[in-house]
Amino acid sequence: MIYLDNAATTMQKPKEVIEAVTAAMCSMGNAGRGANEASLSASRTIYGARERLAQLFHAESPKQIAFTANSTESLNIALKGTLEPGDHVITTMLEHNSVLRPLYALEEKGVELTILKSDGRGRIDYEDFEREIRENTKVIICTHGSNLTGNLVDIRRVGEIAVKHGLLFIVDASQTAGVFTIDVQEMKIDILCFTGHKGLLGPQGTGGIYVRTGVAVRPLKSGGSGVQTYNKKHPSEMPTALEAGTLNGHGIAGLEAAADYLMREGIDTIRSREQELMWKFYEGVKAIPGVKIYGDFSSKERCAIVALNIRDYDSSEVSDELLMTYHISTRPGGHCAPLMHEALGTVEQGAVRFSFSHYNTEEEVETAVNAVRELSSEE
Repeated sequence: MIYLDNAATTMQKPKEVIEAVTAAMCSMGNAGRGANEASLSASRTIYGARERLAQLFHAESPKQIAFTANSTESLNIALKGTLEPGDHVITTMLEHNSVLRPLYALEEKGVELTILKSDGRGRIDYEDFEREIRENTKVIICTHGSNLTGNLVDIRRVGEIAVKHGLLFIVDASQTAGVFTIDVQEMKIDILCFTGHKGLLGPQGTGGIYVRTGVAVRPLKSGGSGVQTYNKKHPSEMPTALEAGTLNGHGIAGLEAAADYLMREGIDTIRSREQELMWKFYEGVKAIPGVKIYGDFSSKERCAIVALNIRDYDSSEVSDELLMTYHISTRPGGHCAPLMHEALGTVEQGAVRFSFSHYNTEEEVETAVNAVRELSSEE
């Protein structure tokens, strides 16, 4: 099988990740829940993962990194932990449902919501952020990279707008963490939400949230923390404040190994390889009659994603044919990005998304290009 669905999850992981998870499964106790070696080993591993991620994102302290199950949990914590009825929040049409659905739920409870429009190539007008700021605006939240088009958002520019107006800036880095350089301090990011199973090359069921020192976030859940047992309230100090219950220590062990791999190999090197493969595919399919490609390809710096349709064929049928005939895995449909499909005009048809990993090969890309060409030539 040729796996080109890496924007959903990176299936091929470094061998070090698999080995770390296996070792943890055989030896790890419950972090913070005992003084025995198995428990202490878990604590050391989890703290080591915090250190690696803090280094990767240029956080001011490992304590500002809390672990979650995925970006969805992180984004729910970020939004429901900072917004209250009467507050105003600004977001964009590029967002995933893990941003939109929590915002819609908050809107029902009295939060005011503005969604900035996108053009037909998936681009936003940055001046719209300032135009939409109100007296009660509290938060700007946006994705760093669209999971549908692969377009990047200039989060440094948005962060400067947020600082200028005294707003909290929340970033969804689901598609970019581990692939693009993210400096939370330089980019003025107050809260960064990320998942472990995509560009970070870690196991599924891992993710996290960075919270800038001094930013208050109400926890989404409370319960066991391993400390302050007799306190009726959940501890308020990071990272414990956002980590009620037993963590996925086995997965976090894999995430630590993945972060080590990324820092050793270099995310710039990995990104360059992924983009090289993406551009080879794009150049191969862009002129094929009947193929329509979505997104902005005017800049080299973009996520390694190409979303397209072939004639008026349903995207699910195309994806099925790619799998059954050519053994190529892609993702069709709505991609949990309903407003982006509205902007692109693909609500009914969906789109077939090809997304690349540095583990893919040029031969696999050539096979995919030929498959698209053959499917487009069919009557």
